[in-house]
Amino acid sequence: MPTWHFEYQSAATALCKQFSTKDLSGYGCQEHPLAIAAAGAVLQFVKDTQKSALPHIDGLKVHHKDDYLLIDTVSRNNLEIEKSTHGKTQHSLIGVLDKTACAMGARCLRTWLNQPTRAQTTLLKRHAAIAELIHVNDYTVLHDLLSDINDIERIRSRIALQTAQPRDLDALRRTLELIPCIQQALTKYNSELLCNSLDLLNGHEQLASILTNALNKEPPALIRDGGVIKSGHDEELDQLRNLSSNANQFLVNLEQQEKAATKISSLKVAYNRIHGYYIEISRNQANQAPEHYTRRQTLKNTERYITPELKKFEDEVLNAKERALKREKFLYEQLLLSLLNELNTMQRCSRGLAQIDVLATFAERAKSLNYVQPTFTDKTCIKIKQGRHPVIEQVQHEPFTANDVSLDEQRKMLLITGPNMGGKSTYMRQIALIAWLAYTGCYVPAEAAKLGPIDAIYTRIGASDDLSTGRSTFMVEMTEAANILNNASDKSLVLMDEVGRGTSTYDGLSLAWSCAEHLSMVNQSFTLFATHYFELTQLPESFRNIHNVHIDAIEHNDRVIFLHAVKEGQQIKVMVCKLHNSQAFLNL
Repeated sequence: MPTWHFEYQSAATALCKQFSTKDLSGYGCQEHPLAIAAAGAVLQFVKDTQKSALPHIDGLKVHHKDDYLLIDTVSRNNLEIEKSTHGKTQHSLIGVLDKTACAMGARCLRTWLNQPTRAQTTLLKRHAAIAELIHVNDYTVLHDLLSDINDIERIRSRIALQTAQPRDLDALRRTLELIPCIQQALTKYNSELLCNSLDLLNGHEQLASILTNALNKEPPALIRDGGVIKSGHDEELDQLRNLSSNANQFLVNLEQQEKAATKISSLKVAYNRIHGYYIEISRNQANQAPEHYTRRQTLKNTERYITPELKKFEDEVLNAKERALKREKFLYEQLLLSLLNELNTMQRCSRGLAQIDVLATFAERAKSLNYVQPTFTDKTCIKIKQGRHPVIEQVQHEPFTANDVSLDEQRKMLLITGPNMGGKSTYMRQIALIAWLAYTGCYVPAEAAKLGPIDAIYTRIGASDDLSTGRSTFMVEMTEAANILNNASDKSLVLMDEVGRGTSTYDGLSLAWSCAEHLSMVNQSFTLFATHYFELTQLPESFRNIHNVHIDAIEHNDRVIFLHAVKEGQQIKVMVCKLHNSQAFLNL
C-alpha cells in the first residue's frame, strides 16, 4: 500500500465516511492514531480490491492487549495451537477440539482459541453454558441441526457486495427455515450465554419471508438461466411467462386450424432455434400451399413457410422470453438491494449460530475426552491435578501418564531434570495448553485445575536456525531468551527448554544459570525450566522460589524404562545401561 494511505487524517476521514459519523470518538479509538491509520489503510485496500460499496463494514472495535492472554508467534508454533511442527492440523490443539458442525462455528472456535480472554466474567459464562449442555446432555441435537446450516457470514458478504447468486439466497433461506428448530432446542437452557445466543436468533422472520416470497424452491445457479423468481411475486413477469409457456398450445391449435383450412395432411407447425416458428409441408403437397404462405426454407423433402399470423406470434413469444429474463434480472437486483436492510439481522444470526456451535462442541469434547471445568482465583498460583497433554493423549496408543503441578508465590520456578525422551517437554507444554484452554473458556484435560491471573505465555523450546536472516541456532535461542527476559512479567508463564545449547559447556551453563536467576529474581514469572545441566539443581539452595522436580526413570534388565512421572526433588543416582555392548552413563 502507498505510504499516504496510512496518513492519520485521511484514514480517519475515510472511516467516518464509511460509518456515516462525524468522528470516531464513539468507537473509543481516538487515543490510538496508529490503529486508526492502519484501519483506514485496510478499508482502502478492500475498496480497491472489491471495486464496490462495503455496507457490511459498519463499525470499529478496539482490542486492548490487557484483555487477552498474549502469546508470540514462536510460542504459538511451539505449543502447536493450529498446526503441528510438521504442518499437520490433525496433530494440533485445533485438530483435537474442532468438531464443529458449520463453517461459522469453525471460524468462531479459531477466534476464541487464538484470542483467549482474561475477562473472568466471559470465561465463567462460557463454562456455565458448557456445564448446562453437559447436564442436559442434548448437545448432539444441536450439533445435528447445525450441520445443515449454511455459511450466513459468507452469504452476507456477497449480498453486501451485490455478488450473491440465486443459490446463495436459497441456502440462506433454507438456513433461516431451520432456525425455529434450533430456537426450540434452546428453550430448555437457562445459562446466560445460551439465552443470549437465543436472543440473537430472534428477528429473522422478515428476512425469511422476503426470501420465501421471492425465490423459487430450487433456483438455477445463474440468474441468466431464468426461473429464479417465484410465480405470483410479480404480475408483469407472470404475464410474460404465461405468453411463453402457452406457445406450445398455440402451435397445436394453429396446426389443427391450418390442416382443416388447407386439407393438407402433411402440414406441421414447429420451431427451432435457428429459424424460429414455421409451417412445414411435404414436397408432394407443396403445390397446395395457400397464397398467403411465404416460403422460409426449402429442404430435400419438405418446404417450410411462414404466415403473417405465425410471424406476429413469433415476435411476441421471442420478445416475451427476452423481456421475462430482463424483468427477472431487474427483480433479482431489487431483491439484493432490499436485503441490504437485513445485513444486521444476518450478522446477529450468524454470531448466535456460531456461538451455539462452539459451546456445543466444547461440551461434546469435555464429555468425550474427560475434561473438567477449571476454576479461577485472584491469588498467584497454577495448580493442576493429574493434567494431561490434550494432543498427545489422543495420538499415542499407550495410556497417557498424567502429572500434577503446583506453582505459587513461594514456588515460582520448577527446575526439571531427567533423561532425554523422558517427557520434560511434554510436561511443560501440557501445563501451558491447559492454561490456554482455560482462558479460552473450554474445559481442560485434568482432574482439577485452579489458575491465578496469567497475562502471557512465553516459550523457548526446540533447536532451529533461521539462515534467511543470518541467525544460527544459538542466535535464535538467545534472541528468544532475550525476548522472554525483557517482556515476561510476574503473571507470565514461561517455558524454557535446554537453554545454552550450541556453545561450549561452561558458556552454556553460565547462560542457563543467569537466565534462571533473572527469571527468579527480576521477572518472577511462573517458570518451567528444563535442563541437562545438573549443576543448576543447586539453585534452590540460593533462591527460595526455585524448586527441583525430575522425570522418573528406572533401570530394569540393563534397560532404562521411562515412567514419565514427575517427582519432587532431584534424582541423584547414576544409572548404567548397556547399548551395543558399551556402557553409557546417564546422570539423572
